[in-house]
Amino acid sequence: MLLRLLPLLTLSAFVRPALGQQTPRELNTVPAPAPPDTTRAVAPVTSPVLAPGTPASDPRQAPPLPPANTSRYSVGLKSGQVLRGYDVQVRSPVFGRTFLLVDGQQKLDFNDVRYYEDETGFYVRTTLPGRSKRESTLRRDRVGRISLYSITTQQYSNNGFGPGGYSPYGYGGFGGYRTVRNEYFSKDNGPIEDLSIRNLQLATTDNAGSQQLLADARRYQTLTTLSYVGAGGLLLAGVLSSFGGSNGLSVSPLVYAAIPLAIVPLVIGGKSQNNVKQAVLLYNTGR
Repeated sequence: MLLRLLPLLTLSAFVRPALGQQTPRELNTVPAPAPPDTTRAVAPVTSPVLAPGTPASDPRQAPPLPPANTSRYSVGLKSGQVLRGYDVQVRSPVFGRTFLLVDGQQKLDFNDVRYYEDETGFYVRTTLPGRSKRESTLRRDRVGRISLYSITTQQYSNNGFGPGGYSPYGYGGFGGYRTVRNEYFSKDNGPIEDLSIRNLQLATTDNAGSQQLLADARRYQTLTTLSYVGAGGLLLAGVLSSFGGSNGLSVSPLVYAAIPLAIVPLVIGGKSQNNVKQAVLLYNTGR
């Protein structure tokens, strides 16, 4: 029996000192964290390099928007100053003088303006040829060595005779206001001139193609004038003979003869205007 207990006594002698060396852990305490692993490489954190004076921004914010367009149109003054704005309007008050309003704040007298732009086009302030020194506003319709300009006005007419001669559409009318568009041109930014075939022929003497087109336009214009005069004469003679006949009121054949002559200007007049436009285009392209 003693021999069986001897191994157990020997083992307890070795185990008891080892248990006595452990320190008991206090209650309600958190175990100490594990020491950091220094064997894993950590990538360095880098910050973007900002230029001096550049404020730091949140990368989650959207990039700033570009600045608004505040120089959409320009206004040139006679003093040489050029103003730029996003909105240019022409104001014509009932009492007072017409002025330009730039961006809803700055008022400019028309007498101080040399040119201006708005949403409808480009305009210049100048005196018209052969007129008084009072300035008018012309719209620029085409740009080139020969630039075309125009002005639209309202005129009152009480008969069928206009600046171009007899008009069959106005005969027997009651009159009224009509829109009149006058055209002008300027060569190499020179003075404004009436857009007539004669003036254009003098301005395009160095271009044979333009000269030929303008010569044809002049012939069309002459035929148009003769047709107007002929139609007016026949119609007047036909009306007089219709009322002066012995058989009472009857339509004279002269009235019917005037109809073809009245139609001719409608066809030839379009060809004349087209030749003028082609002559200007040919001159500006230098061909």
